[in-house]
Amino acid sequence: MTAPSDWYKFNFLHLSLVALQHFVQLLTNEGKAYMKIINSTIKDTEAIFKLYDAAVAYQKIKFNKHWQAIDAGMVENEILENRQWKIIDSDDNILCIFATAGNDPFIWGEEKDADPSIYLHRIVTNPLFRGKNYVMEIIQWAKVFGRQNNKKFIRMDTWGDNEKLIEYYTRCGFIFAGITTPSKTALLPKHYSAISLSLFEIEISAG
Repeated sequence: MTAPSDWYKFNFLHLSLVALQHFVQLLTNEGKAYMKIINSTIKDTEAIFKLYDAAVAYQKIKFNKHWQAIDAGMVENEILENRQWKIIDSDDNILCIFATAGNDPFIWGEEKDADPSIYLHRIVTNPLFRGKNYVMEIIQWAKVFGRQNNKKFIRMDTWGDNEKLIEYYTRCGFIFAGITTPSKTALLPKHYSAISLSLFEIEISAG
């Protein structure tokens, strides 16, 4: 039989652990690690390009294509227009970055571009925080953003022959919307030149 003192010690320890778990849960937003999606600023430019460089290095290992040099002026414009975003944690670490656009006619064509949509581009996860499925966080954020801004679709693209990414985006809830070759224009990054792209979209429900 357990001695009374041992019983009290056990229950005190148990209650302490329960209280600690509850406290941690409150700190981490109902069991999920704290994260927030906010606009990037000009001060983030160096960090953004370091992540782009890391993404290109990873692409060279994993895929048969990789991004070409990202234009600094384009990124600066995205920041100034509040179209560059970052996911940060409670210590202000940048976990992931991405860009958005309200139109994408050179990739989606004039007809589809007429649909009110939010277009996602250049999603890059910090190598130190890979495996956290930030794309799903971005999708949930984009649904809320889309409803607030009267958008009908969340859209994105990837290389047409990147089977792993195609499978991954499908698992994330995107519907395959076809394959296209972008119109030739200086307004698109160089890696869009003369390639086939797979298109994906998610319809944003009313609520």
